[in-house]
Amino acid sequence: MKKRILISATAVVILFTTVSFKSDFFEIAKQIEIFTTLFKELNMNYVDEVNPGQLMDSAIEGMLADLDPYTKYWTEQEVEDARISNSGEYTGIGASVLTRNKTITILEAYKDYPADKAGLQAGDELVKIGDINIADFEEDAGDLLQGAPGTSIPITYKRQGKLQTTSLKREEIDIKAVPFYTLIDGSIGYVVLSKFNKKASSETKAAVEDLKAQGATSIILDLRGNPGGLLTEAINVSNLFLPKGKLITNTKSVIEKYNQEYYTRNEPFDTEIPVAVLINGRSASASEIVSGSLQDYDRAVIIGARSFGKGLVQRPKELTYGTQLKITISRYYTPSGRCIQALDYWNRDEQGNAVRTNAADYNEFETSTGRKVYDGGGILPDIQVESAEMSAITEALLRDQAIFDFATDYFYKHDYESLDNFKFTNADYTDFKKFLDAQGFEYQTQTEKELEEVFLDASKDNLQDAISSDYANLMRTIDNAKEAQLNTREREISKLIIDELIKRYFYREGLYEYQITHNEELEEAKKILKDAPKYRKILNR
Repeated sequence: MKKRILISATAVVILFTTVSFKSDFFEIAKQIEIFTTLFKELNMNYVDEVNPGQLMDSAIEGMLADLDPYTKYWTEQEVEDARISNSGEYTGIGASVLTRNKTITILEAYKDYPADKAGLQAGDELVKIGDINIADFEEDAGDLLQGAPGTSIPITYKRQGKLQTTSLKREEIDIKAVPFYTLIDGSIGYVVLSKFNKKASSETKAAVEDLKAQGATSIILDLRGNPGGLLTEAINVSNLFLPKGKLITNTKSVIEKYNQEYYTRNEPFDTEIPVAVLINGRSASASEIVSGSLQDYDRAVIIGARSFGKGLVQRPKELTYGTQLKITISRYYTPSGRCIQALDYWNRDEQGNAVRTNAADYNEFETSTGRKVYDGGGILPDIQVESAEMSAITEALLRDQAIFDFATDYFYKHDYESLDNFKFTNADYTDFKKFLDAQGFEYQTQTEKELEEVFLDASKDNLQDAISSDYANLMRTIDNAKEAQLNTREREISKLIIDELIKRYFYREGLYEYQITHNEELEEAKKILKDAPKYRKILNR
């Protein structure tokens, strides 16, 4: 009798699953047919001539917009760009650029690469590449900079309002995952890991090995601003300091085949050397996997500010004509069980913004030695450094390129021959605030957005006239508070301005050299590594 009941129950499950699958399949087929018919009729009958390719791109972007920002449609060129990014090798001009509104701006020219040799500098706006005016180019103008190694190309650019010309020769570009490492104070190895391309773990290991040979008895691993990259390299970097067979991360999804566990596979390089890891709000994805695993196993002291919280896993799916869909398939979790993802894109607020978990709703977890750690998105450092945090006004300044534009203006008004002579004074910061006023810099706080929504909703209840005076007063008060934030956040903002300026004068290598003696997170890391009892106490050893 029991066997018959079990068989019947199994049959019901199979029947339900089959019906559900058929229902989903029918709905997908139905919607595709509707869309295909609509697309055909629109192209055949619209009053004006339409571009089918642009219409389809807009349709795809609209469909993906309600999901997370990492699920993206990639053109054939974007697929190639992703391959280049992961390899760390490409043919080009050796500069990071910003392409927007049919303009290309040099963000950073890498030392001794083609753009630098040709005299291009951060802030230069490219106007013409070869015979092509960038403003008239319909495709991605950045593609014009690519080409065979050894080929030369004339460039017309605008600097400080004046047009200038130069010529550069494309080269094979090898972007290092570890652009800098050195020995600090005779015994502390400092390693900057800037990205997780295919060379990340090998370069990190080589740097640590060299530093130990020079006398390093502890290591600072700098992951600040590291946006992530290859999962395999994150596991291998963790494996340098953790034994073979340790769980580094696992992924969870509603699709069973994407539920995976990832363990260290190699013998470690050094499981005893004290390690401090630096992170901030721009450390994401693979950076969070490394810092999260080292924290959960009490293998390193994490210092800085809460990381970005990018815990969504993407996998490229091949489409036709060389295109791909980079689709989110699961979420990352640390060894203790913490979800790395910070924003919930599937339960948005009334304004359609992704929801961030409230601190009161964080869940408690334990490290291997019983230390309490919490989820809520990203990795919360063991030691938080206030100046490493990113306030709303700082994020707005970065988003609007205000700090970058000020640095460009400053660079052509001041001259420094060495790092020892460099100074950014209170008077310089006052000039920065004047620069913002002259540029008309503005940003909207979340409070303003919500008040504006309330004020607009008040019209439905015929209350706008009654509250308009109070609303105006509140907005003025907020404006005053925002202006005051430029003063209260001076140290935080000044640090970013200085970083941008140092790169202009002394390249990125100069920035790393400067930070060794002028950076609060680094100073905190050095202090902890020199205090063995405190280091062990933090890790509950």
